[in-house]
Amino acid sequence: MNITRQLIPALLMTLPLVHADDTTLMNDLLAKAAKGDARAQVDVALRYRDGKGVTKDDAEAMKWAHRAADSGNADAMDFVGFAYLRGAVVKRNPGIAFGYFKAAADESAQAAFNLGQCYFGAQGTEQDIPKALEWWKKAAERGHGRAASTAAMAYLSGEGVPADAALARKLAERAAELNDPSGLIVLGEIQFQAGELDAAKANWTKASKLHTTGATGHPAQPSGNASAQQGADLLKLADYRRRKSEPGKFAFVQMPHIHQGYNNCGSTACATFARFQGATLGGWDFKKLCPSPLGTGTDWWHLLDASAKIGQRWKLVTYTPDDAGFAEATAMLKRELDAGRPVVVDFKYVGPQYPGGFAGHTLSVCGYIAEENLYILCNPAVATPGLQLITADDLKNFWRSDYYGAKANAVLSRPAFIIEQL
Repeated sequence: MNITRQLIPALLMTLPLVHADDTTLMNDLLAKAAKGDARAQVDVALRYRDGKGVTKDDAEAMKWAHRAADSGNADAMDFVGFAYLRGAVVKRNPGIAFGYFKAAADESAQAAFNLGQCYFGAQGTEQDIPKALEWWKKAAERGHGRAASTAAMAYLSGEGVPADAALARKLAERAAELNDPSGLIVLGEIQFQAGELDAAKANWTKASKLHTTGATGHPAQPSGNASAQQGADLLKLADYRRRKSEPGKFAFVQMPHIHQGYNNCGSTACATFARFQGATLGGWDFKKLCPSPLGTGTDWWHLLDASAKIGQRWKLVTYTPDDAGFAEATAMLKRELDAGRPVVVDFKYVGPQYPGGFAGHTLSVCGYIAEENLYILCNPAVATPGLQLITADDLKNFWRSDYYGAKANAVLSRPAFIIEQL
């Protein structure tokens, strides 16, 4: 009996009514995939994942990706590996993810980038930052812009390796050459700090046109959109960053920036806070002062204990999640910022795109523009310098958490670290 002939009609029944040309293309891909064409199987997986020409179906996407991966297709192995790393479609298993990435990295630039992420963030393997950078540079040579920009940021901040400004610039230039949004942001920042203002603005303008931007963005945006919005934000902030703060009207506190590793926002944000106060440690150094393993989330009380270990005095303050609490919290922010002190805060994102339906993120508030009711963030999850504009309404929505530490007892509040004054 011809199994292929039986299989194809069953597959085509899953297709919705869409544009005829798209349906025809999907039908052709399904026919090829059913006959064992690995490239077609990957294309079908991508279409099911993205809902392109067919109803979005993660289970179907994984089924076809697995078939292609089993035949040795590198792109499919990366697809499956990322699903296990993220844990949104299958149960999260970084060890399995690492295995898939390692098997595919010599043939797939994306897998090489993800393998570097695993080494950098201790996902499914022991942490090895030099090896992470080795894979990122290989991926960059093969045209992966984000690998180049990520490596540039590691060398720029000296995260896990000695800082190397010349190599950071070279990698940022490679990322910009590949039209990577975050690379354009990083190169623009290197130029801005070097006094090459016109060149910086040109790169930020180019980044801002790669995706749709608004008056402001928000920290839960996908990385490409976030970098484009960063470009627009940095253009707006260029003059503010060179001005003296005016208490009650405008404040900007220049902070160092470290791009975080996988699941290391808390320690990385705290490392930048510590560096602002004169410390020299990195995000992973700060994480190692806490009892939780590398590559896992960090309890805020452990972060607070770690600050004492490096001789700094921080204070945890919380505010209620209602309007009155937000008014108190933003009054505190402006007091601290007017005094030249940034504030670390914890955000909560809610939505179906997050495993479990929600995610948390730690970052800093480093400025405000009162006339426009805007705040300036220093975010370890986005490209250096990490600066983003956020509206007061979005700040009110995101700045809340009920799981920033075990002692919070699942009580929703607006937590913050401030520099304790003697």
